[in-house]
Amino acid sequence: MVFNPDAAPRDRAEFISWYREQAKWGEKHSYNDPKVCSQALRDWFLEIINEYPAMNGPYRIEISDNPRLTDYCIGKSVIYSAFAWSQCRGAYRTVFELAKKHGVGFYDVSGEEGQVWLPDSKGDFICIHADPREPLTPEEAAEVKVRRREAIENFAKMLGRDSWKKWFQ
Repeated sequence: MVFNPDAAPRDRAEFISWYREQAKWGEKHSYNDPKVCSQALRDWFLEIINEYPAMNGPYRIEISDNPRLTDYCIGKSVIYSAFAWSQCRGAYRTVFELAKKHGVGFYDVSGEEGQVWLPDSKGDFICIHADPREPLTPEEAAEVKVRRREAIENFAKMLGRDSWKKWFQ
């Protein structure tokens, strides 16, 4: 997930709470059009769809068998991307590099450490949570599992269809 770094809390517990609120998809707008988000998030989206085309919204493509086809859920402060598992490694690198390029935050929702990355004042990209050099505590590992399940369930509810299941198999 990429996000507006000005909208997200820096504290880990507050960030997780903020993320869970975002993942309820309760804003009163369509979640498939980037016109609702910040310019930096919109720029990120318009660039990533060149490699991972949108399966919904005004930028969708009609080719349904493209393995790079991606489901984007666009909020005012976040863009959640559901990639096919076969694309995860390449998608991770692309999401990360484009987040850095466009100055947006990156939350590795599916990652073991749940890393949160932000641009700093020098133009670097720094991990502010779950330093990968430190192992997760059992509580943090459990939290990652809960976060994954909640995100998938909320995303499925927002989509209102069963087609999402193929992206998580």
